[in-house]
Amino acid sequence: MKKIIAIGESVLDTTFSGNQPTRSFMGGRIANTAAIVGSMGLPVAMVSECGADRVGDIIIDYLTSHHVDVTSIDRYTEGTTAMSAIFTDASGKDTLVNYGTYPKERFDVVWPRIDEDDIVLFGSLYAITEPQRAALFELVNYAVERKAIIIYLPGFQHGINFHIAHVMPAILENLEVSDLVIAHERDLRDVYPGESAQQAYTDHVEFYCDNYLHIHPDLSVTRFGNGIKGLTHPAIGLPTRHMLGWQAGFTAGVIYGMFKNEVTQSTIHQLPRTVWNDIVNGAQAIASACANPDNCMDPGLATRYMNELNLNQQ
Repeated sequence: MKKIIAIGESVLDTTFSGNQPTRSFMGGRIANTAAIVGSMGLPVAMVSECGADRVGDIIIDYLTSHHVDVTSIDRYTEGTTAMSAIFTDASGKDTLVNYGTYPKERFDVVWPRIDEDDIVLFGSLYAITEPQRAALFELVNYAVERKAIIIYLPGFQHGINFHIAHVMPAILENLEVSDLVIAHERDLRDVYPGESAQQAYTDHVEFYCDNYLHIHPDLSVTRFGNGIKGLTHPAIGLPTRHMLGWQAGFTAGVIYGMFKNEVTQSTIHQLPRTVWNDIVNGAQAIASACANPDNCMDPGLATRYMNELNLNQQ
């Protein structure tokens, strides 16, 4: 059975109401995606870094409790695990304050085994900023050589202040090695300000990667690729404040659909429309089930998905 390798940040988020903390949870779409697919019984390993401290222990415990292999997470001792404080004002706007210190030598991870048709998921700031990008992209290139399926999430934490032009070469390299790109409209605005999904795909994405799933604010999804220049799947459910869980659930649902439909690196660029419809519609349903304060799936529902996949593959 093929497996999933998720490469991204490990961070603990804490929300505040006024000056009072209300809850803490695993941050990052990639880490939460790993936890969701792990809960559904899919073999998944997380490649990341966090400190050998109490906060790092919380992150490791969360991932292992969701059946994620943490062997490839670097537990550094010279620094502290990343944390984000999220303050929400009366209008619902979030303000983030980031904490954490890193050692000079970054991303000193043990590479996981990668085989043909494994699914490698990567993105976030790790994929565009040095020094960790160099090590991450070396691993991704190795995955390409091994004929793995590469999924890229081009989004990064909103509110980060840097010139997009400085990281655009890295974004283009990421697109070039990818078999599928998944982005929310807000991610697209960060990378290509003022451009529609159609324009961004035609002018920038398609040349490098033909498969693109665009998530709209109302949670409908437009699919581009394989001759499709904009097929929209209506939203399942209403927009939610729990977008971390929704987006992680959607990405996990896409991966689940790939397992269910036995997608390979050699077939992903020629999938029939019916298969893509099943993958996207199923991913929207899983996303809705994960759009909750815990950003995860109910254990009973996760078991049902696991059993359905096992029956499908018998």
